[in-house]
Amino acid sequence: MRYSILTLCLAAALAAGCSRDAAPPADTANKDAAAVTASGQKAVAEVDEYSYSEPHKVRIEDLALELKVDFDKKELGGSATYTLDWTDPKATQLILDTRDITVEKVVGERADGKWEDLTFALADKDKVLGNKLTIESPQRNARIRVTYHTSPEASGLQWLTPEMTQGKKSPFMFSQSQQIHARSWVPLQDTPRVRFTYTAHVTSPQDTMVLMSADNDPKAARDGDYSFKMPQKIPSYLLAIAAGDLAFQPISDRAGVWAEPGMVKKAADEFADTDKMMQTAERLYGPYRWERYDILVLPPSFPYGGMENPRLTFATPTVIVGDKSLVSLVAHELAHSWSGNLVTFSTPKDSWLNEGFTSYVENRIVEDLYGKEAADMEKVISRNELAAEYKELDPKLQVLALRPGTLSDPDGASSSTVYTKGAWFLQFLEERYGREAFDPFLKEYFNHFAFQSIPTTKFIEYAKANLLAKYPGKVTEAELDQWIYEPGVPDSAPKTVSPRFDAVDAARKAWLDTGTLPAGDATAKWSTQEWVHFLDGMPQVLKPEQLAALDQAFHFTGTPNGEIAQRWYPLAVRSGYTQANAAAAEFISRVGRRKLVMPTYSELVKTPAGLKLAEDTFAKARAGYHPITTQSVEETIAKAKQPAKS
Repeated sequence: MRYSILTLCLAAALAAGCSRDAAPPADTANKDAAAVTASGQKAVAEVDEYSYSEPHKVRIEDLALELKVDFDKKELGGSATYTLDWTDPKATQLILDTRDITVEKVVGERADGKWEDLTFALADKDKVLGNKLTIESPQRNARIRVTYHTSPEASGLQWLTPEMTQGKKSPFMFSQSQQIHARSWVPLQDTPRVRFTYTAHVTSPQDTMVLMSADNDPKAARDGDYSFKMPQKIPSYLLAIAAGDLAFQPISDRAGVWAEPGMVKKAADEFADTDKMMQTAERLYGPYRWERYDILVLPPSFPYGGMENPRLTFATPTVIVGDKSLVSLVAHELAHSWSGNLVTFSTPKDSWLNEGFTSYVENRIVEDLYGKEAADMEKVISRNELAAEYKELDPKLQVLALRPGTLSDPDGASSSTVYTKGAWFLQFLEERYGREAFDPFLKEYFNHFAFQSIPTTKFIEYAKANLLAKYPGKVTEAELDQWIYEPGVPDSAPKTVSPRFDAVDAARKAWLDTGTLPAGDATAKWSTQEWVHFLDGMPQVLKPEQLAALDQAFHFTGTPNGEIAQRWYPLAVRSGYTQANAAAAEFISRVGRRKLVMPTYSELVKTPAGLKLAEDTFAKARAGYHPITTQSVEETIAKAKQPAKS
C-alpha cells in the first residue's frame, strides 16, 4: 500500500483515537515460540492478535466465490466455498473473521459428495475485530460453503453514486481490504498468515465492468457476467474487487490502465514508464511472477495513494498531474509484487517487511529510471517527516517489529516507521555490504521465501546466515537488533543530501529574511518534490500578508497538485489566511485520500470557526468518502469537541 507518494506519514494522533473492546480469546492465538535476539531480549512471537481464526488447526487452501453486485442495496451477496486443510486431528471447528456480514446458511460437503447443513454461531461484534464466526464441523468437511450478504456499511467496500464518479453516469464500487477489512465482504481467515488461491464468478448490471485481483482479460466483454482465477496463493488483504464504467488502454503487452473513459488515456500517458519499471525490478530482484500488471485508477474517494492488489494495482487519481512527478506511486505498488505480495509479513505487527522493503525497492527503481537526484529528494522528504513525527510519537511505535498489544487497531501503525525507517534500515545494510553483495542477497531473499508469509524473526535468521556470517565484520548482531527492536533511528543511519534541496533552502531563507521571492526562471523548473520541500521548511505560522505574497506569485490556493495542497492549506489555516478557506474546503470535499485531507481537518478543528467549517464540509463530503477516511475525520472532530481537561 502507498499512503503517500512522497512520504508515508499517518498521524499518530489519529491512531490514538482508536480503541478495541476486546482481544481475541487466548485460545485463538497461534502459539508459536518467541525468538530471542542477540542481546538476550525476547522478540515478538508470531501471533496475529487481529484475527480470531486458528490456522494452526485448519487452514483455507482455496476460496471459490459466487457473488452478485447490487448497487441498489449497496451489497454483495452470494457464497464463499472453502477448500480446507485440517492440520490438527482433533479440530472440529472452522473459525472465520467477519464484520457486519449476515450469514444465511452454512453447509459442508460430505465424503459422498452431498452437502449437509452445519451449525454455526456469530458472536457479538468487537469494535475492531468484527464478529467471530464459529462453524461446527464434526466430520471435518473437506469443503465448507457460507452463504451470506454484506452490509451497506461494510468497512472494506465503497459504494459511489453516479454523481460521485468522473463520468457522472454510472455507479461505482471498489474494495479496500488492508489491513483487516476483507472480513467485511468475505468471511475469511483474515490474517496474512493464511495464503490461498481463489476463483470467483461475479454478476452485475450488464453495463458494469467488474475487475478483481486476478486474471482480468483486457478484451473481456462487458456483459454483466464475469469469471476470475488467481492461481498464485495470496493473503486475504490482497483480495480485491471493483465494478463500474471502466475502459482499458494498454501500456505494453503485459501492462495497462483501467479507468473511467474520461480518465483512461490521461492515466496511461502518465504511467507510460510502467513496463520500464517492471524491467528494472526484474533485473535487480528476479522475474515478475504474476503475469500481467495493470493499474486501476479509482475515483478520488479512494482513501490511499495506492493498493498493491496483485495483477491490479488500485491507484488514486491525485497522482496524475501531467508531468510524471508523482509516478513513484507506480514504482512503489509494482515493488510490492516482490516485497509484500510474493514475500508477505505474517502479522500486521511485522508490516515493515512489506512496506520498508517496498519503499527501498521503489527508491531503487526511481534511481534507475529517473536518476539518483530524484531518488535522493524522495529520501530526504520522507526522512524529514519521520523526524517530525518522532518528536511526538510514542517510542513503542518507533520499532520495526511491534510487540503484541502495542496497537489496538492495525490501521493505526506509524507508517513513517514501517515505510521510512524500514527502507532506511535496508539502505544501511546496502551501504555496509555494497550493492554487489546486497542486491544478490535481496534477490535470493525474495526467491527463498516466495509465496510465504514470514515474521521478522525469519528475516533476522536469514540475514544472519546470508549477510552477517557470509561477510563478517561489516554489521554486528547488536546493530541489527538496534534497528529492529529499539525506537528512533540509530546514529549509524546513512545520511542523504540533495543539492537541489540546498538551493530550495537558500531560496526559502532569502524570502523569509528579506521578502525577496525566488526567481521565476528558477521556480519554473522546480519539481513537485522541490515545491514540497519549500513548503515543508516553512515556519509553523506565517503572517497572512506573507502567504498572500506567496499565493500571488505561485498560485498555491486552488492547486490541482494534492501533495502541494495538503501542505499549503494547513499552513494557511494555522496562519489565519482565510482567503484560502473556500479552496481548502473544496479540496477536502473533492478528494477522499486520507493522507491528503487529514492535515487540513486536523488544523481546522483547533479553532471554533475552523471546527465549524470542518463539520460543515464533512457533512457535505462524507457520502463520497471511503469508510476508512470517514472514521479518521469523525475521530478528529469528536476529539476536538471534547471538553478540555482541567
